[in-house]
Amino acid sequence: MATLKGKVAVVTGSTSGIGLGIARALGSAGADLMLNGFGDKAGIETLRKGLASEFKVRVGYDSADMSKPAEIRQLISHTVSELGSVDILVNNAGIQHVAPVDEFADDKWDAVIAINLSADFHAIKAALPHMKKRGWGRIINIASAHGLVASANKVAYVTAKHGVVGMTKVVALETAATAITCNAICPGWVLTPLVQKQIDDLAKRENLPPAEAKRRLLAEKQPSGDFVTTDQIGALALYLCSDAAAQIRGAALSIDGGWTAQ
Repeated sequence: MATLKGKVAVVTGSTSGIGLGIARALGSAGADLMLNGFGDKAGIETLRKGLASEFKVRVGYDSADMSKPAEIRQLISHTVSELGSVDILVNNAGIQHVAPVDEFADDKWDAVIAINLSADFHAIKAALPHMKKRGWGRIINIASAHGLVASANKVAYVTAKHGVVGMTKVVALETAATAITCNAICPGWVLTPLVQKQIDDLAKRENLPPAEAKRRLLAEKQPSGDFVTTDQIGALALYLCSDAAAQIRGAALSIDGGWTAQ
């Protein structure tokens, strides 16, 4: 597996869930890390120190709001000034909102598109010159099974994630003759705070025990009947950073328990 000593990774939305799983995987391989995300200030500092101690790497933190292009650019600049480069960019930050198209609030649409799609563009645009200067880079966009197929009531999320898959292909083509790769990971159901909220909402709406709501959510989409884990996604991201993955370019890699095989 990849040895990433001397490399610097920016992982957006990495204070919990999938992003934290990826940050842990990259840190375990020796990459210095720039964390990003919302949360309790003291808790994030404890997390930052813990990762630095566990993996013996440098770990920074930037509170950039991924809906704001100027703050995204500052996140990349901050990483370069504090850690020396940006070699790996993982665009993971995301939000969700569920409603039928004709009831979908305009501001919710704008927020989901901004954070789940436009943020990836702004981060890639800011990071690519640094990767080109170093002659190596890995861009990993966390899309979704919803980047490949659709579900009702998720118009903004599905639109954004389909856009991420398309963006991934364009960036891969533009960097095809370089040692920079760009790929998308498309997870199915992962037990993150975002998904736990959907389980809780389903349980409340239909007066179900939590275990039954969880089973029903999985059964609807994911034939394996099991959640994808953040460790599994982290391992896939780590593989994409390895030399073995140097010719994987513009791929949308499913890790979804069979969801999109149906």
